[in-house]
Amino acid sequence: MRSPALRHVLTHLITPLLMCIGMGLAYMGAFVTPEPHHLPVAVVGTTPRAMVFAQTVKDTAGDKLDVRTVATRADAVALLKSRDVTGAYVPSAKAPELLVASAASDMGATAVEKVFTPVAAGQGLPLKITDVAEPVSDDPTGQGLFFLLIAVSIGSYASVAALGAAGAALPMRIRALLALGVSAVVGGIGALLAGPVFHLAHHDLASLFGMAWLYSAGILLIGVGLHTFLKRWTTLAMMVLFVMLNFTSSGGLFRPELQNGFFGTLHAFWNGAGFVEGIRSLLYFGDDGLGRNVWTLVAWLLAGLVVTGIAALYERPRHARHAAGHGETAAQPATALTVPTAPTAPAVSGALRTSADQARVRAEAEEELEEEVEETVGV
Repeated sequence: MRSPALRHVLTHLITPLLMCIGMGLAYMGAFVTPEPHHLPVAVVGTTPRAMVFAQTVKDTAGDKLDVRTVATRADAVALLKSRDVTGAYVPSAKAPELLVASAASDMGATAVEKVFTPVAAGQGLPLKITDVAEPVSDDPTGQGLFFLLIAVSIGSYASVAALGAAGAALPMRIRALLALGVSAVVGGIGALLAGPVFHLAHHDLASLFGMAWLYSAGILLIGVGLHTFLKRWTTLAMMVLFVMLNFTSSGGLFRPELQNGFFGTLHAFWNGAGFVEGIRSLLYFGDDGLGRNVWTLVAWLLAGLVVTGIAALYERPRHARHAAGHGETAAQPATALTVPTAPTAPAVSGALRTSADQARVRAEAEEELEEEVEETVGV
């Protein structure tokens, strides 16, 4: 290709095109065709008739359902509130009942309704549906927490562009402290959105802020550390980690049992799932499972500290060379003032070296500015 400018433009188009491919594969792969995969449900009853009914449901559904029996309705409610099952069917000759917990997943509740409504209809009976854990009226579908996740995530990974590129001249410890400060601001914004603005959280707002801070800090520290190594490719890496794989596996729209095995597996340890499920535990399920989700966020925060630590060690020799180059540049004018004689060969060589250093510094600055612009556009 003869035109350097055209080649430059085409090279920089690689990032948005890869984002297009990645977002399409991730979102369409995770959300387009939700189908039950070992969706856990329960049948209430210990009589032989209940056992036969449960086995019939299992045989009919195949791998779509995992069916268990429980002794009492109270046992089924407890399983729903611990999110061990998505629905529980209470057989009856007069009024069969389906128990769901839509705060755990509105789509999951809908899925089990589709399974058991035809069963009751086949008996010529209406199906009573009881929701044992409803979301607040301000968030009737329970999906507001997913959109809160999006807001906090964007505030976090978009800030990496500023801290990584514009703050590249700062020592890593300063950038890390800034990341912790910015994450506190992002967490505060998330708490305001969830509480006073949209009323998703009617209690435990301080705890919600703490979880948002943990989540945001992990993303920012990982991003700031990765920028040292990836430079202009950092935005693409952040999009892969905290959008493509994160939003799709969070459980905010579909529980893992309604997705394929890949996203269902990520749900077990990815930070977005830890955030969404932790907030659900906090707001709707009496803190059940909250500790596990908090530790997931802490693990990602520790990973961020490790990445920034490695980046700091990697940058140390470069900063030392940069400081030495600036020292030589500053010393040269002083020498010229104290020795106003004709320049000797070593002096000329030093001047040339200084000019080369200055040109190199300018080139690095221009490259970092270009990276910053590209990262901002990518975000």
